[in-house]
Amino acid sequence: MKKNIYLAVMLTLFSISACDDKILDKVNPNGVTFDTYFTNDSELLAGVNSVYAGTQGLGLAAREWFFTHDLRGDEMATGGGQLETPRNQLLIGVNDPGNSVSSSVWTGWFRVIHRANVVLESTTKNVAFSDEIKKRATGEAKFLRAMAYYELGTLWGGVPIYTEFVKSVENSLPRSSQTDVYAQVLKDLKDAETLLPATYPAKELGRATKAAVQTLMARTYLQQGNYTLAKAELEKVVSSGLYSLAANYLDVSNEEGEFNSESIFEIVFSPSGGSFNWSGPDGDGNSLQEETVRTQEYSAIGWRNLIPSNKILNEYERPSKGDAKLDPRYDMSFWKAGDKFNNGANTMTDDIVQGNSSVVDGKTMKVSWRKYSVLYKSMEGFATSGINMRVMRYADVLLMLAECENEVGTAAKAIQLLNQVRSRPTVAMPAYPTANYPVSSKAEIFKAIQHERFVELSAEQVRNFDIIRWRKNGKLTAEPLSYFVKGKHELLPIPQTEIDNNPKIENKDQNPGY
Repeated sequence: MKKNIYLAVMLTLFSISACDDKILDKVNPNGVTFDTYFTNDSELLAGVNSVYAGTQGLGLAAREWFFTHDLRGDEMATGGGQLETPRNQLLIGVNDPGNSVSSSVWTGWFRVIHRANVVLESTTKNVAFSDEIKKRATGEAKFLRAMAYYELGTLWGGVPIYTEFVKSVENSLPRSSQTDVYAQVLKDLKDAETLLPATYPAKELGRATKAAVQTLMARTYLQQGNYTLAKAELEKVVSSGLYSLAANYLDVSNEEGEFNSESIFEIVFSPSGGSFNWSGPDGDGNSLQEETVRTQEYSAIGWRNLIPSNKILNEYERPSKGDAKLDPRYDMSFWKAGDKFNNGANTMTDDIVQGNSSVVDGKTMKVSWRKYSVLYKSMEGFATSGINMRVMRYADVLLMLAECENEVGTAAKAIQLLNQVRSRPTVAMPAYPTANYPVSSKAEIFKAIQHERFVELSAEQVRNFDIIRWRKNGKLTAEPLSYFVKGKHELLPIPQTEIDNNPKIENKDQNPGY
């Protein structure tokens, strides 16, 4: 069953975000309050489920989260004039503190933090929770809070660090440094690692595991340039023996492949045909997001707001570039003229696809994203879907570990890990070294790692984080973003709504360049 996490959400308690403090003085005398709730295991689990529900919201995984990451990388191009202004601003680097897309992500993650803090504070109440449920709830809440702060700290740098349930506007906090944000992330993750199980029964899939904690720790260490500690965490995931590459590359982003052998953490949506509501970002009540609009935004038949950039399309190995064969991941990542869709009943043609064209291998054609597109089994003119967002998967673990091995001087292990990813049965690319990717030096291996991450993880909200850390740690030989201005575009601007509503943050606290 798809709906593995029952999202019991308590509106009266959890709908307050970091920017909603001004409503804290309004109390419904008939409503459920913190003092009257959390009296048993079921209520505590409902609280944890509400934290997961926050990640589903329109401001996060249902829409604005994937947009914000994709618009700040070099995998995307505009699909045409239909791309909304706030999105185009991010794509070309002219966004300001009033940008509604990135501001929704900021608010969404602070909503997750707020809910996690409510759960964590509830576990300190004098209530006879069972040890098992209390332990797991604490671990899950700390993992989700850490994930939120990892995203906020990486995208915005220093942000306010809330580790307690905010009950008054007077409890607003100023910005902390990025270093302190990452320290809080690692503290939460180290706690969660001791509390969370390695696996769950089928009905509980979608909850955070030890491997999810370890993968996020590794990502945090990589942002800090600490390859040794990142390597140690990634080796824990590999040595667990619980994960392996899915045989079929299509399964990394289709509905039928959810919770496959390489899935480490997914944000869960209901089966396609469920519900999607545009009325708000919360993921609550009547606005509960049980589907995502990703397929409508990117698919060949849809709005096609973003299309693959010429850079990513021409990155894939192919005979015209002197490579042994066309990388099968190219056909499995993009829709093109001649492709069969809708369970093989229809054929893609350029005339049924709106918007801009691409140039691939010198040829002009319309290419669209296939990843997370429901067109493989549908031909709806407007399509939302229940495809889970794969936030962490094993291929990424192997490629991060390859990067660590290369950095610490174990080149042979790095090459072996790269080739392990390339040997997936439906990919079966020739092993490194290849004609275009020799691997006889640390620099050559790193070039192969960059290439492999680009094509393996395309459109999976990883590229932006890679660019940020490689830039920060001096690993880039050329800047990937044409608009990039040093001293400005490393970070997003603090949203104006936060400056307006948080008395501890002023315009002078804004990130450089804004």
